[in-house]
Amino acid sequence: MTSTETLVLDETVAACAPWSTVVRAGEQLRIIDLHGNQAVDCLLYSAADPAGERYSAQATMTAQRNIFLTTGSVLRTDSGAALMTVLADEVGNHDTLAGACSQESNTLRYGQHTRHQHACVENFLTEALKWGLGKRDLVSNINWFMNVPVEPDGTLGIVDGLSAPGKSVTLRAEIDTLVLVSNCPQINNPCNGFDPTPVRMVVTR
Repeated sequence: MTSTETLVLDETVAACAPWSTVVRAGEQLRIIDLHGNQAVDCLLYSAADPAGERYSAQATMTAQRNIFLTTGSVLRTDSGAALMTVLADEVGNHDTLAGACSQESNTLRYGQHTRHQHACVENFLTEALKWGLGKRDLVSNINWFMNVPVEPDGTLGIVDGLSAPGKSVTLRAEIDTLVLVSNCPQINNPCNGFDPTPVRMVVTR
């Protein structure tokens, strides 16, 4: 934080936990990977109209002609409106394709013995309810710090992350933006190094 910035919020999100806040227009949200190799699933909504204006992976990728997010990426709604902009990125590559883990997808990918395991979709639903949102309001999400290379045949890989302890990504809100986060609880693939850890969320003005 610089001398010209005012601290609005500084919270640590426990491993596997959900989190949310409204980041006001012009404020910056810095997401810090405290221990490294932790995926942070994220959904964005217009705070004024969460049902009508929400993050669109398709619109974002089409506008920037890139499937990955990094410095300069503008996170857009279906209408093309800007929600947030990536101002700084110490990792260089964030996923838009792999989606959020769920109890259903866990059983398909890893076997019926994982059915009881908590997952990101459940985190999103828990946090969304606080804002009057439900399952129908969940859309394709961003996976900050998650490394998902696309193979020449189009298949997606989920491999060890590119992040490290203390690495961060900083977003500026272009409008008042509701941010929902699932600090991913996945333990069946390398996206969290098989050991979910806390992350830090810092909002400044």
